[in-house]
Amino acid sequence: MVSPAIGVEKLRKLRRGFGGALVCGAYGNGNGDGVFPPFLPKQVEKIKDPFARSLAQRIQRLPVQIGPSGSCIMSSCVKPEIRSNDNPVVLLHCFDSSCLEWRCTYPLLEEAGLEAWAVDVLGWGFSDLERLPPCDVASKRHHLYQLWKSHIKRPVILVGPSLGAAVAIDFAVNYPEAVEKLVLIGASVYAEGTGNLSKLYRPLAYAGVSLLKSFPLRLCSNLLTYKSISFATSFDWTNVGLLHCLLPWWEDATVNFMKSGGYNVIAQIKQVKQKVLVIWGEHDQIVSNKLAMRLQHELQDAIMHHIPDCGHLPHLEKPNSVAKLIADFAQGDCCQEAHFNNFKHVKRPNSVVESIADLN
Repeated sequence: MVSPAIGVEKLRKLRRGFGGALVCGAYGNGNGDGVFPPFLPKQVEKIKDPFARSLAQRIQRLPVQIGPSGSCIMSSCVKPEIRSNDNPVVLLHCFDSSCLEWRCTYPLLEEAGLEAWAVDVLGWGFSDLERLPPCDVASKRHHLYQLWKSHIKRPVILVGPSLGAAVAIDFAVNYPEAVEKLVLIGASVYAEGTGNLSKLYRPLAYAGVSLLKSFPLRLCSNLLTYKSISFATSFDWTNVGLLHCLLPWWEDATVNFMKSGGYNVIAQIKQVKQKVLVIWGEHDQIVSNKLAMRLQHELQDAIMHHIPDCGHLPHLEKPNSVAKLIADFAQGDCCQEAHFNNFKHVKRPNSVVESIADLN
């Protein structure tokens, strides 16, 4: 296995040598051939982050059957360039996000020799939803299962950050044969769904959802989410996080999810039978570290690792640390100190509305 630290140096060289290498306006087939797939919004050309641009070039759409009549959704994901004899890693994303969320960590996982899939959860990301299916929890679960059944076909190490942790728990409990292990990052798993938002009149629901693609709101969210990134980086990452919202079906899919009631996995946590790695940013201002300790306590077989000097999304802020933790855990070599709940130096986070946190 190649150390993820080597990958970091490789990516630093990529960043230094990236200026002007990509041709704006170039679109291709999603095979990482130096151009963007044609289904991405044209605004992808404005993204500056070289890791986001590089991963965006690799996004593909794969057919996933969702109905008994054989109807398919062309579902967006990043497929692995390498295939391994070991079980693959499947990377989910946060609420209202996309596979581009893994732009910093994904190359390091590949550098570590892992077979990694970064998939878009139904209703978010860059899948073709022109014929909009239901986007409730059951539909998201079924879609992920069909993608797994059609294209992955082996038990996976399923990784879920923030609300993606709820997606991962729901999937692991319902399809235990598909999941070998779980990795939960900054897990937002104690919310009782979308609450009163599910009862909004539809015009009000659309008005509320339209605010979610407000650039100022998402920029403020980024400033709360991360511990130590610059304003310029936060500005660019806001554009990355907004990209999937520019697809024409985004509002309909998001309202559909909100009105359905959303994720409530509190009762499922104790049903998880897989081994779980819980990762938490030491300075997470979104989800309390008390909830992290509660989660570890309620899971049947869990270990904890917190990452110093880090906010809510360690896989973006500290990708080298997260890549190494995932690689070690996937290969059954997670360091023993991860068993300790050492939060004694962590300051209590400010109270922040959790639903804003994932708008990265």
